[in-house]
This record gives sequence, structure tokens and C-alpha cells, in this order.
Amino acid sequence: MLKVEDVAITEQQIESLRIELGFNEPIYIQYWKWLERFFQFDLGYSYTTNQPVLSELMKHFPATLLLSGASLAVMLMIAVPLGTLSALYKHSWIDYVSRFLSLLGASVPSFWLGLLLIQYFSVQLGWFPSMGKDSISHLILPSITLGFGMSAVYIRLLRSSLLETLGQDFIRSARARGLSNIRIFFCHAFRHSLTPVITVLGVSLGSLLGGTVIIEVLFAYPGVGKLVIDAIVKRDYPIIQGYILLMGLFVMFINLLVDFSYRYINPELKIKGGNYR
Repeated sequence: MLKVEDVAITEQQIESLRIELGFNEPIYIQYWKWLERFFQFDLGYSYTTNQPVLSELMKHFPATLLLSGASLAVMLMIAVPLGTLSALYKHSWIDYVSRFLSLLGASVPSFWLGLLLIQYFSVQLGWFPSMGKDSISHLILPSITLGFGMSAVYIRLLRSSLLETLGQDFIRSARARGLSNIRIFFCHAFRHSLTPVITVLGVSLGSLLGGTVIIEVLFAYPGVGKLVIDAIVKRDYPIIQGYILLMGLFVMFINLLVDFSYRYINPELKIKGGNYR
């Protein structure tokens, strides 16, 4: 904090700042005071900007949520059609193409894909900007970078889940009752197959928010990921602590939503007496 001024630092200044920050007190007292402030939504002040940590995080968090939402939309636009067609046309050319794309998405590092997209679509063709977030066009390249990598998991997961569901007895019974294939697929098979997909999606959302860190730095996107990387470089520990807490609470909230969504996706899961059945 003192080196930010870029002037000579004396021992007296260092000791005075340690006393001001409470670093001269035992560690358990420091932690207790921090915990009291935490329950009052006070995460301290940034060492570099001297602004409240919570306001700094909230200022950048919407941009990260926007990027995560756009990446999730790209993932769904890739994974749902390819995973569905791969299951419906098993061992056909569509199946082989979708499985190849899922293998490609799982193999290509996201930062390398991002560099390729910047080189081709920004530098050579000039179609999309490579940094910032002034317009929707700034979201296209980073969201494709994140969404393509995520889609690899969901193409394979949706394919295997649909194949398992289509072979179950209730699907054969629906066909025997004369229901159309479209109704069987959308009203029964597809809905039943979403349970494992939603489970993994809840975990992926937390990973997605963490994965935006590299992409935000690569595309100079002013989200919370870039904020925490700058904080790590400057040793701005309150910002780092606040980021970890924010991500942890967000992941817990997402997992809670996933648990509640099960009973609406799959009617067989009813909560009675505190047990799923």
C-alpha cells in the first residue's frame, strides 16, 4: 500500500500502517473483527483504490454474469441440437460429426481457441472487436470461446442420457399406446433425460464463472475475473478474499436452485418426509 505512492518508506510509516490496519493484534482477534464486518456486508477496502470491496465487486460482477449467460446460450445452441440428433440418428454421419466436435471442444484449450478467434475474426477480417464491452459485438468472441469448450461435455451427456431413456419401458409403452414420436420425444424422453444434464450444469456454472478469469484477461473484458487478476498482481488481498467469498456463495446458490429444479423436471422425484423418492 505504501509503495503505491512510489516514495521512500520509513519503518515508522510501516508500523503506523500496521497499527491502523490492526495487523499488530493476534490473528484470532483479527479474524473475529473481520467476521463481524462480514456479517454486516463489510468486506473491507481495496488497498489500491481505497474503495469498498463489495462495491468494487458489484461494479464488475454484472459484466461477468452477462458473459457467463452469453456463453451458456452458445453452449445450449451447440449442445442441444447436436446431442439430440446424435441420439436420434445413432451411428449415422450426424452422430460421428457431433462426437468429433465434442472431442474437439474437450481437447482445445480455451485460451488457444480465443487467440485463434482474435487473430482470424478481429485482426484479419475485422468483423468483431477483440477487447472491451461497449456493445453486444464485444460478447461474441469471448462467449464462443467459453461456450464451445463447455458444449463438449453436454453433447456427450445429452446423447448418452437420451439413448438410455429411449430404451426404457415407459417409452415402449407410450409407443404401444399410439403416441406420436414427436410427443414421445418432447413430452417424455427429452424431459426425463434432463435430470443428469441439470446436475452437471449446476457444477458447470460455478466453473464457468471461474473460467471467465482467463478469457476476461485475454479479451480485456472488464469483469470480476480481470479485477481479481489485477488484485493478485498488486497483492490487493481484500479484493481477492471478497472474490473468493462471492464465488463460493454464488456456487452454493446455484446448487440449491438445481436441487429444487429436480422435482419440476422429473415428476418421479417428490419430496415427502424429507426424502426423495
